[in-house]
Amino acid sequence: MLKDFKDFIMKGNVVDLAVAVIIGGAFGLIVKSLVNDIIMPIVGAIFGGVDFSNLFIPLSSKVTATTLEAARKQGAVLAYGNFITVTINFLILAFIIFLMVRMINNMTKKKEEAPAEPPAPPKQEVLLEEIRDLLKNK
Repeated sequence: MLKDFKDFIMKGNVVDLAVAVIIGGAFGLIVKSLVNDIIMPIVGAIFGGVDFSNLFIPLSSKVTATTLEAARKQGAVLAYGNFITVTINFLILAFIIFLMVRMINNMTKKKEEAPAEPPAPPKQEVLLEEIRDLLKNK
């Protein structure tokens, strides 16, 4: 059983998946930084200095804080600004993955070759077909 498990783990697909998960996690951090540190400040400036990370709706009358972190300590909040940020993260990540898959597909796509013409039948077969056709006509 241990040998079977070792064989399973060492298969190319499992190792490839592990590498993809690790790289995906690191890439997710890059996208998160891109969104939080570059894109969202620009979007916030366009919309009049709105900081999406601190947009929330208090679900309790006890919540009086103006920042999301402090409001969460006071009670339940609906953090829709954080949802907007995460949604933008997802869309950017999905678009980049789409571009990568598209590029890989274009690189691996083989030009469709025209089907080769079948080789000419041997003279013996042509002769037999002619004899058959002659016999049909009689």
